[in-house]
Amino acid sequence: MVLDLNNIEKQIENLEAQMQGPDFWLDKSRAHEVLRELSELKAKKEGLGKYDKGNAILSIISGAGGDDAEDFSAILLSMYIKYADKKGWSVSFIHEHKNDHGGYRNITLEISGKGTYGNLKNESGVHRLVRISPFNAKKLRHTSFSLVEVLPKFSKLEAKDINIPEADLKIEFAKSGGPGGQNVNKRETAVRIVHIPSGIAVHASNERSQEQNRESAMAILRAKIFKKAEEEKKSTEEAMKIKNTEIEWGNQIRSYVLHPYKMVKDHRTGAETSNVDAVLDGELDLFIEAEKSL
Repeated sequence: MVLDLNNIEKQIENLEAQMQGPDFWLDKSRAHEVLRELSELKAKKEGLGKYDKGNAILSIISGAGGDDAEDFSAILLSMYIKYADKKGWSVSFIHEHKNDHGGYRNITLEISGKGTYGNLKNESGVHRLVRISPFNAKKLRHTSFSLVEVLPKFSKLEAKDINIPEADLKIEFAKSGGPGGQNVNKRETAVRIVHIPSGIAVHASNERSQEQNRESAMAILRAKIFKKAEEEKKSTEEAMKIKNTEIEWGNQIRSYVLHPYKMVKDHRTGAETSNVDAVLDGELDLFIEAEKSL
């Protein structure tokens, strides 16, 4: 996405330079052609990064690794909350599915503040942890994976651009609450929505009312369809018809190695540091800025 934007900016500069030539307006057909190209490129530039200044919806989903993976998801959650705190952003929870050990099978939150989506969008992908497992009595090294997904938070006006037919939705309701049966609401306020044509499923459970959770779930669904269309370079209508591909654990974008040595490395940019503690404490700018510079 960044490479495309740089290329567009260069083309705009070249066209604007042509317009400064002394004989430019004498060739009216060429003038009209350049103005049309310039208009199209500027419109495309505005479309790229359209949601970068807005809020982000961040989900973490545990993959292979059992308790270790769910604990890793909790570690990633803490890392992103600390990063948001350093930036002065606010965090609110949309849905969480915890286990009895304090780990997370999946969790979704909204991060609000200036430029949250633009900063966090490249965190999307599989993250890999290598360490001595605290859940293994033999203290063996264990590898686990968690998926991070970052989506733009649409305003109500922008949400109207992605119209999802009601007939394409399967909506289920359940009681909200944590593990162990404590603090479980008697009313079924939690909402799960499945988009039938694509198989995309979303959850929302942290709002007080069923309707509020339904709105949150629909916002996430629209964002998922938008991102899917963006990644596959298809229209949102096309993306709604294509089945989700299976998540392939192992094609990690970043590795966090705690044993036998300490290293965090981003496999896309090559950015790395041995200061693992700082990274897990929310020091992510090294990786985020490296990805932006590509």
